[in-house]
Amino acid sequence: MRTTVFSTPIITPILRLISITILKIIGWKVISRPLENQRFVLIAAPHTSNWDFPLMLMVVLQMRMEVFWMGKETLFPFPFGGLMKWLGGIPINRDKAHNVVHQTTKQFSENESLIILIPPEGTRKKVERWKSGFYHIANNAKVPILLGYIDASKKEGGLGDFFIPTGDKDKDMQAIKDYYKTIKGINADNS
Repeated sequence: MRTTVFSTPIITPILRLISITILKIIGWKVISRPLENQRFVLIAAPHTSNWDFPLMLMVVLQMRMEVFWMGKETLFPFPFGGLMKWLGGIPINRDKAHNVVHQTTKQFSENESLIILIPPEGTRKKVERWKSGFYHIANNAKVPILLGYIDASKKEGGLGDFFIPTGDKDKDMQAIKDYYKTIKGINADNS
């Protein structure tokens, strides 16, 4: 794909060391394991605060993953758009149908390794229903969904289990949401 904060020579190792240090100072730990498979959709939930983003960046840097994340295009204004893309961002216009699922599925077919991070709530506010784009991308691309999280109650962020979509969207979405029932976001009222 392109060079990002997770793959820039010289700068990435320095930022990784800074991230490890900051996480240690603020008392957060990273729960991870080696990942042989580098082709999956990574969801991160609950998404309840503006602090989720810098925490996610530090956690991903510490885990040595190269991640691209989807965010609403308003996060990419001039002159900051280039920085947000360097941070791994892919701007999404949620007001228009741009066939994001198809385009992202195509990226999986064209790249041997690809990790796309998507916050399933689509907002920091409390929602009753998650957006299902991440599910359709994984199902169509025939890649697993890795359940990532930030749990403020335990001060930890990391990786849970892989989930293999079965094609039964309603049943699968409920199973994925059930995984997050005990995980509390930074703004617990929105979890």
